[in-house]
Amino acid sequence: MKDQEVLFVGTAEAEHVEMYLKAIWHIKEGGDPVKISTIAKMLNVRQPSVVQMLKKLNESKLVNYNKSGVSLTKNGEEIGSNMMRNSRLLEVLMDSALKVDIDEEMVCGIEHHMSPQFTDALCTMLKHPRKCPHNNDIPRGNCCKN
Repeated sequence: MKDQEVLFVGTAEAEHVEMYLKAIWHIKEGGDPVKISTIAKMLNVRQPSVVQMLKKLNESKLVNYNKSGVSLTKNGEEIGSNMMRNSRLLEVLMDSALKVDIDEEMVCGIEHHMSPQFTDALCTMLKHPRKCPHNNDIPRGNCCKN
């Protein structure tokens, strides 16, 4: 019998958390205050859903959420930055290396499943790009320090 191919079912909850952290990271990167309305608009969800998730993220110590606003904790910052790095490296791969149109839906599907080893290998293969095709900075990884 041939080796059986293994199929994985991702956890939607983990990906959901990562998308919120990535959105908050991106808003903060732009220098804008992180507001519930901005997160809701970016993720195309209703504001009460954002509030509910922010409470969960606060309990998980991924964000600091209170009346004064939203900020990422060290862990939340790391996850958001890693998600953005994965996303932007995939955009460079599609645009520069593969010469195909950037498919944001595909990027979003893949970025959650990239291990640090894979991300560093992709970054190295792409010669450690500093900007994505949208001219946003790509967060540096361990491989960029060499």
